[in-house]
Amino acid sequence: MAPSPAELWRAWTFEPAVLVGLAGAAVWYAWGVRSLWRAAGRERGIGGAQLWAFGGGLLTLVVALVSPLDAMGDALFSAHMTQHLLLILVAAPLLVLGEPVLPMLWAIPTAARRRGARWWRRATVLPAMAHALSHPSVAWVLHVGALLFWHIPAPYGWTVRHDAVHAVEHVSFLGTAMLFWWAVLQPTGRRRLSYAMSVLYVSTAGMLMGALGAILTFAPSPWYVAHLTTTAPWHVTPLEDQQLAGVIMWVPAGLVYLVAASVFFMKWLGPDTPRAADLQPIERPVRAHDIGMRIVARTRT
Repeated sequence: MAPSPAELWRAWTFEPAVLVGLAGAAVWYAWGVRSLWRAAGRERGIGGAQLWAFGGGLLTLVVALVSPLDAMGDALFSAHMTQHLLLILVAAPLLVLGEPVLPMLWAIPTAARRRGARWWRRATVLPAMAHALSHPSVAWVLHVGALLFWHIPAPYGWTVRHDAVHAVEHVSFLGTAMLFWWAVLQPTGRRRLSYAMSVLYVSTAGMLMGALGAILTFAPSPWYVAHLTTTAPWHVTPLEDQQLAGVIMWVPAGLVYLVAASVFFMKWLGPDTPRAADLQPIERPVRAHDIGMRIVARTRT
């Protein structure tokens, strides 16, 4: 049930699955960093910047999924929009910049990690799937597709009526956004996108999000039936609430993509621009041996 303004600060969402997931990710990451540093030396492989980034990503997830913002989303579409953008544009890139793969591998006991590496080396289907999902074009389509799909009025209505669908929505937003940002930020390994292509990759996604925000802002009537009766306690009409959500999606979210595209543009012009020969060929599969060698190299340096 949507809270009133007077009830807002008591409306924390202590969903067990969310709390266990957040705590588990924090402990797993911290344990892996501890094991890695004990083996390779303090701040080898993972440094302070990565720790702060991953911690900031988890804190953003707490704000989006546990704080009263989650309950407020039942009343206001604009709050729901803010929650989604925190998942997509703040939590996801920060978690990616935390470089979680390396410490989470090191959190696994050595014997189990070696057995897993041998199994991965022999496997064919899962490595191929992982390679396909991390392909920049696939990540872009999944990210933009999830964004557009869940803002269609009918699917959005499903998320309001059914908690399970709402959870699927959040997982799809966070998961596809992490794939999107992983492909372009490329925290480990050689880049799969040149800086020039990174500008195009990010800016096109930002333009589509901005276009959707503009459509919501200038729509002549409310799109979302679920909020027709929930906005009155907040002294806004359903249309005003939708317009505010559209502006949030259009301007602040657009600025995030613009800043990211500008950073890649400056790197493209800079002396450290990767040559075509330095980019990982799209058709070349990432082998388990390659991943293992990268990990060993990082821990020895």
